[in-house]
Amino acid sequence: MKRKNVIILIVLLVVALGMSAISYFGIDVPEMGWNKTLSAQNIKHGLDLDGGIYVVYQAKGQDGNVINNPSGEDMNAASQMLRNRLDMNGWTDGEVSIEGGNRLRVEIPGISNAEEAIEGIGQAGILEFADENGMQIMPIEGGGQIAVRNTEVPALLTGSNVSNASVGFGDQSNTGKNEYYINLEFDSEGTELFKNATSANIGKPLYICLDSMSISGPRVNSAITNGKAVITGTFTKDEATRIANLINSGSLPFSLEAIEHQSIGATLGAEALNTSLFAGVIGVALVFIFMIIFYRVSGVAADWALVIYLSAELIILNGLNITLTLPGIAGIILSVGMAVDANVIIFERIKEELAAGRTLRLALENGFSRAFPAIFDSNITTLIACVVLFWLGTGPIRGFAQTLAIGIVLSMFTALVITRYIIKGLVGAGVKNPKFFGGK
Repeated sequence: MKRKNVIILIVLLVVALGMSAISYFGIDVPEMGWNKTLSAQNIKHGLDLDGGIYVVYQAKGQDGNVINNPSGEDMNAASQMLRNRLDMNGWTDGEVSIEGGNRLRVEIPGISNAEEAIEGIGQAGILEFADENGMQIMPIEGGGQIAVRNTEVPALLTGSNVSNASVGFGDQSNTGKNEYYINLEFDSEGTELFKNATSANIGKPLYICLDSMSISGPRVNSAITNGKAVITGTFTKDEATRIANLINSGSLPFSLEAIEHQSIGATLGAEALNTSLFAGVIGVALVFIFMIIFYRVSGVAADWALVIYLSAELIILNGLNITLTLPGIAGIILSVGMAVDANVIIFERIKEELAAGRTLRLALENGFSRAFPAIFDSNITTLIACVVLFWLGTGPIRGFAQTLAIGIVLSMFTALVITRYIIKGLVGAGVKNPKFFGGK
């Protein structure tokens, strides 16, 4: 039995050291494209840390009035349109998120000119259909080519003629294989225009362009006269959804108006990050010392579990590609406090059991059992608050909610499972004096 407990402790020690090493150094496997993967150094930073600009857009109707409740499909299409424009401008690190029901928040790190960004990404999308005569092939940087609209040649029809674009799944090519495809529906005018366009281009590609850039070039197999078309290809679900959203974005029933923007300096962000990290390190170090002084062996177990907790949090932030902000750092530090608080509740219950004359093993079992309801209830209520903050909050608030929610789940696991195994392992390995666990 003693040997088994020693093995458990060794395994948990290796886990703590291994996760700490991964969270700091990352995993380097060049053959698989892994460069410091899962390292804290690779966690994306928000604007308040790296500097840049953010712009908030609001849906606005053609009559100039704010649209309070646009459909979710339209907001997703508008989000995809902005995402596409970020990529076209080379701002691949930019983020687009939907806020509330009618706003979109765009964050672009590393640039300082908010007016340039607003002009480059916030105008209404222009969706056009063109044949080969209305396209020109342009080289792109790094090699390759792309089809671009020749604006001197009139479009065959525009996004105003598209009623809807949606994703379907099935065998549309008569190959016996189910694949993702895109459904197109046109209005009455679009039906006639699309019939003429397909009749004149059988066996040729018909290009679908957003902001003059080709997003798809399906080949016409036959004339389409019913106002409904299907775009097939070897699409994944995400690819088909992206194209459908782009097509819908070109026929949005509203425009996007920039109602708020701000530039954030990189120097200020770097200073804030360094200050926050320093404060976090000092705070965690004080917590480690406090737990050892007041709870002795139990405190060592708590600190051990806390190392696993912090490493897991950093690895998850990197693995889920979560953007870290100053409020996000605050969420991590707060969740550390909650993790320690859970351990304090457990250890106080153990001390009460020992004071009541229970044996060490029984005191440990009862201590964890009695502490569980209080820990569970307090963490669940906080987790509910995180869900509400993430759902209704804006960029930085959502970042706080994300890190705090992850921290809550991890802290419950480490306090109720990891700490328990460490303490049971220590007792089974021979550390059995009740004084080491708060007894007298």
